[in-house]
Amino acid sequence: MGDYSKALEFYGKALKIFEKALPPNHPDLATSYNNIGDVYNNMGDYSKALEFHEKTHKIFEKALPSNHPNLAISYCNIGQVYNNMGDYSKALEFYGKALKILEKALPPNHPNLAISYKNIGQVYHNMGDYSKALEFY
Repeated sequence: MGDYSKALEFYGKALKIFEKALPPNHPDLATSYNNIGDVYNNMGDYSKALEFHEKTHKIFEKALPSNHPNLAISYCNIGQVYNNMGDYSKALEFYGKALKILEKALPPNHPNLAISYKNIGQVYHNMGDYSKALEFY
């Protein structure tokens, strides 16, 4: 609905509960950080978005195997922030890390792979490299 302050209020309440109830590296805590990061990204507060998405990623790195799809999603979220900031080289770096994990972890026709290719294509499109964008699209 675009009511970011309300979203942050309720995600903040959930985060406080998770912080009291869960160990510091629990994946549910990471999900809470991720949700807050998404709100900040939608608000255009990219430094805050990166802060929360990086917290998410650190937890996933400790709690999950290196080829887990949630780790790839975490890389995608960081890449999305960089894409929104116009830092296309960083966006490609993180989207590329996500793609490597997904190519190993998922079958070749999995929809999350299509999303990953689309994300990379979008960056190339934003850069004006339309032939490279088309390759990934």
